[in-house]
Amino acid sequence: MRMRTLTLAAASGAALLAAGVLPASASGATPKSAQEGSVSAADLLSKVTSCSQISNGKYRTDDETSATIPVCGKNGAVFWKADMDIDCDGQRTSNCNENADPWYQDDTAFHQSNGQPLKADSLPYIVVPSSSSIWKYSSYGIKGGGVVAVVYNNKVEYAVVGDTGPTNIIGEASYATAGALGIDPDPATGGAESGVTYILFKNSTVSPIESHSAAVSLGDQLAKQFLANN
Repeated sequence: MRMRTLTLAAASGAALLAAGVLPASASGATPKSAQEGSVSAADLLSKVTSCSQISNGKYRTDDETSATIPVCGKNGAVFWKADMDIDCDGQRTSNCNENADPWYQDDTAFHQSNGQPLKADSLPYIVVPSSSSIWKYSSYGIKGGGVVAVVYNNKVEYAVVGDTGPTNIIGEASYATAGALGIDPDPATGGAESGVTYILFKNSTVSPIESHSAAVSLGDQLAKQFLANN
């Protein structure tokens, strides 16, 4: 859950933290390859070239920006195209803590099967805007643990819906999601300014939420259905 700005992020100078392969954990290994499953980035992107807006308004990507990002509807999914800010919230680790992240919070909106918060540096997850008059994610079959295809730079990474953010800002994912896609995962200075597509599959649930392998398996299945139905 973030309350951060581009100005603050730009003010912090830090070297690139580990990108690419991140350590595996008992609760779910971070992917070794940023291309997951059998559906290509190009095939997924070919189905989201136009937007049928389902949100009542548009979102900002950061506090300073204008509201230009709609939530769009497709058969079996919703999607948006935005930036990627880094969420390092959840269980405290060597990569995600108060010293590494000025906006660190020790909880996530959705929890592991044992009741603990998620681990941002080992579990690929994304952040959805908290429900508001702009858009209520639960009304469109989106819920905690739902599977998401995140597409960036011709790569596909499967993640889960793991946290909620401000009601007026969109475009955020966990440290692990960024690292797997080759994006600088530093929560203070990293992220991507644009070019990230988030495709959230309706009425899906990864069980347990912390199993990345389960997210990849279900995500690949739903991605194939998405191509067939759109």
